[in-house]
Amino acid sequence: MFQKMDHGNGIIWSNGENWKVMRRFTISTLRDFGMGKSSIEEKITEECSHLIQHFESFKGKPFESTMILNGSVANIIVSVLLGKRMDYEDKTFLRLLKLINENVQLFGSPQVALYNIFPFIRFLPGDYKKLTTNLKELFAFIKSTFVEHMKNLDILDPRSIVDAFLVRQKMEKENGESYFHNDNLSSLVRNLFSAGMETTSTTLRWGLLLMIKYPHVQEKVQEEISRIIGLANPSYNHRADMPYTNAVVHEIQRFADVVPLNVPHETTKDVIFKGYFIPKGTYVIPLLTSVLRDKTQFDYPEEFNPNNFLDSEGNFLKKDAFIPFSAGRRVCAGENLARMELFIFFASLLQKFTFRLPPGITAVNLDTLVGFTNTPTPQKICAISRY
Repeated sequence: MFQKMDHGNGIIWSNGENWKVMRRFTISTLRDFGMGKSSIEEKITEECSHLIQHFESFKGKPFESTMILNGSVANIIVSVLLGKRMDYEDKTFLRLLKLINENVQLFGSPQVALYNIFPFIRFLPGDYKKLTTNLKELFAFIKSTFVEHMKNLDILDPRSIVDAFLVRQKMEKENGESYFHNDNLSSLVRNLFSAGMETTSTTLRWGLLLMIKYPHVQEKVQEEISRIIGLANPSYNHRADMPYTNAVVHEIQRFADVVPLNVPHETTKDVIFKGYFIPKGTYVIPLLTSVLRDKTQFDYPEEFNPNNFLDSEGNFLKKDAFIPFSAGRRVCAGENLARMELFIFFASLLQKFTFRLPPGITAVNLDTLVGFTNTPTPQKICAISRY
């Protein structure tokens, strides 16, 4: 199923030399366009201001945050991929967000999971058909986008990842074995757009629900924000002086366990690992949840407890077992960007609002939806302005 989806292209489902080339290009280009630098932090801060205005528009009344958070987080990666920002109400943007949300849920459906055993399922109506139809629509949008970029391409001044890819494509035009072809570009853009939005926005949704369920944690975060940041814009550098908030963000990621099963990878040669023979071409799926819930690594593995990342004196405690972005050579290429987004978005929202349940609702629903990621059940929340 995974190979069929991208035909071995892009950065998520690819293996071998294609993956190496695409990963090197992605990481270097993300850095060129500000990942880990003040320029991308400025974009995140700007997007936070749009998000806060949108939350304020509800005036404390109940609303469902999924599409709003998806759009806000997606705009960060869109600015890097396409060199522009999209409005939350833009119909094309909303359609893309809906397609990605649907696909994440469809990936975890029983019918799609059975495809690898019973390929004839592709002929039947249902989830698999819906998934492939959605993918075709996504690829059609992406192709129309980079055709537009090609028309306005300035080789000396690439404005986005798409531009940078097209420049490399032109440079390697005479190389018949170049990996910089249109199919790789389509898959790469889809991979980065989906991964750059889904996991971060889902983690933020979990964060808000957990703050509602544990109001004493929310209050301690807000106290630290008021004491360290005040009314200034939260910065990624603030995290060094905010051990409790930093611990809470890490604990949200650990407890939410958004990607329990990481992306399948394939061995490129025969290998013996701890006495086990693993032949070439074997699919290997990292079970991240087993590490994030490891009782030998965390004092409270089954609870939401920020003390999992704090020492006895309240200092932030780094844990090697904290691997929500995976580990090794296949670690998430956008990890640094995601870390920055999570801290700034979370701190900005709790600086401006206190989050509560709607009137008449007595408990937070922490049940997850079936899908490729652990997604919280959609439910309304209230964002009460603090000042």
